[in-house]
Amino acid sequence: MPLMSLAPLAARARERGEGLAAFNVVHLENAEAFAAAAERAGTPVVLQISQNAVKYHGALAPIALATLEIGRRSRAEVVVHLDHADDLDLVTEALDLGLTSVMYDGSALPDAQNRELTAQVVTAARERGITVEAELGEVGGKDGVHDPSARTDPQEAARFVAETGVDLLAVAVGSSHAMTERTAALDGERIARIAAAVPVPLVLHGSSGVPDHEITAAIRAGMTKINVSTHLNVEFTGAVRTFLAENPEAVDTRKWMRPGRAAGAAEAQRLMELFRDAAP
Repeated sequence: MPLMSLAPLAARARERGEGLAAFNVVHLENAEAFAAAAERAGTPVVLQISQNAVKYHGALAPIALATLEIGRRSRAEVVVHLDHADDLDLVTEALDLGLTSVMYDGSALPDAQNRELTAQVVTAARERGITVEAELGEVGGKDGVHDPSARTDPQEAARFVAETGVDLLAVAVGSSHAMTERTAALDGERIARIAAAVPVPLVLHGSSGVPDHEITAAIRAGMTKINVSTHLNVEFTGAVRTFLAENPEAVDTRKWMRPGRAAGAAEAQRLMELFRDAAP
């Protein structure tokens, strides 16, 4: 199936009151697992490659081109998205490689500079029909600090979208990146206020630390794109640890990557179905 643009899929999910799953690709097995899970669930999926994953691989092209090919071969609706990029050269490379969505993250910049640079990214991406996501109100945890206190102001969010033209907006409502325990509590009332003020779909970052019932409540309150990374890594790694403990002589990496990939796929499918069925 041809690769999909994020904006129309997110708009459709928002209209239906569903959540759209976005999972981070760190290595090839992630992309394979999540695309297969989307086929089984019968839902779209966003395959995300973060700037940190690019640093791990040393370059964007190898992991991006592999993920793009997996997306093209899938029977599911697949978006390939650059996640959390504050490097404008990396954003430009993603546009050139054919990713169908990018997130420019200027949330750590002074407000005026964030707006200016985000608008520039939107202009460049729109010429190619590529979706742009941005962030307002920095979500905690990107540097290993779980700070759920940041909050996005609804009226500031509306002004940011109007001035930059972004297609999706990530907002701070109580989640935090890189959490390994699912204990975060979201500000549902703030989500509803932002959703009422902002004309584009909202994005929840740091969803790995949010329990199922909080995520479904957030979707019903107006959240659309749900980003999950660490939680799926926990599932993958747990299956690998179990296999190696049971098979201490194993050295063929395919033998221990296979159960990790299967575990990641199973949990990804469960989450996609959970997000889809959150609609009232």
